[in-house]
Amino acid sequence: MALRSAAAAAPRSLRRLITGTSTRTLPIISQTIHDWEKLEPSTNAFLSGRLFSSASTSSFIPPPLPPSAQQREQPEPSTNLFVSGLSKRTTTEKLHEAFAKFGEVVHARVVTDRVTGYSKGFGFVKYATLEDAAKGIEGMDGKFLDGWVIFAEYARPRPPPENNGFRPHGHQ
Repeated sequence: MALRSAAAAAPRSLRRLITGTSTRTLPIISQTIHDWEKLEPSTNAFLSGRLFSSASTSSFIPPPLPPSAQQREQPEPSTNLFVSGLSKRTTTEKLHEAFAKFGEVVHARVVTDRVTGYSKGFGFVKYATLEDAAKGIEGMDGKFLDGWVIFAEYARPRPPPENNGFRPHGHQ
């Protein structure tokens, strides 16, 4: 009976597991439900329909970030900006127009898929001066463009290609 009442209160994805007849998962699920029923209703987040309980005294501490994530360097200021989070409807012209409000845009480009021609959701904007680029980041980072929140930052330079000992075609 407890299993049926728990199944009724469970989300749809768990209902399949609870009401399933698998001999491997049923004992585990019934033991888990039995353990949930022992808890007070205020601390029982699953059966009370809440995602988290305010009465919980969990001392969860997230694991430390790996050194590479902690020391991720900020890109050097440049006149070239990387813009991500673009809508699939955003065109190069719209991108140019949006960033031109903050300075002289030399070039803007929405990166598209070679085969389909659809936007990949990011692009680049090149300003005439560093000051204009800084104003462009300040003015557009975290703002809406075509209904999507976009992010603007200084573009990181592309690493040199690795040729792995191969020479370009035609060279000896």
